[in-house]
Amino acid sequence: MTHLELHLLATPKAAPELRHWLRDHPYDVRLCATELLTNVIEHIGEGTPVTVRVIGAPGHCSTRIEVTDPDPRTRPVLLPATETEQSGRGMAVLDSLTDRWGVDRTQDHKTVWCELRN
Repeated sequence: MTHLELHLLATPKAAPELRHWLRDHPYDVRLCATELLTNVIEHIGEGTPVTVRVIGAPGHCSTRIEVTDPDPRTRPVLLPATETEQSGRGMAVLDSLTDRWGVDRTQDHKTVWCELRN
C-alpha cells in the first residue's frame, strides 16, 4: 500500500500542486483531496500549515485521504447544496463521492478524512 504524506501551507497555489502530486490517482481522489485542502483555506485561514495523507495507490480498491490542521475547534458541516448559493457545496460533493468521511480531533489538531473506492 502506498502512503503519500505532504506538508503544505494551505494556499490557493497549493491546490494545483496537490493535484499534480496526485496525478496518477483517479479524478475523484484528486477532487476530494483538493476540497479538503480548500476547506482549510476558507474556514481556518490562508497559510495554515496542513499535512495531507493519501493512503492507497492507484489500482487499489480504496483510497483514504486525510488533511490535518492545527485548529481542533472548527469542523466541516454538510450543508444542503442549492442552485443559487455561490459556495458551500464542497462537503456535499465530498459526501456524494465518498463511501464515508469524518473528523478525528485531539487537543491541538484535527484530521478530516474520507474514504472512497477506486
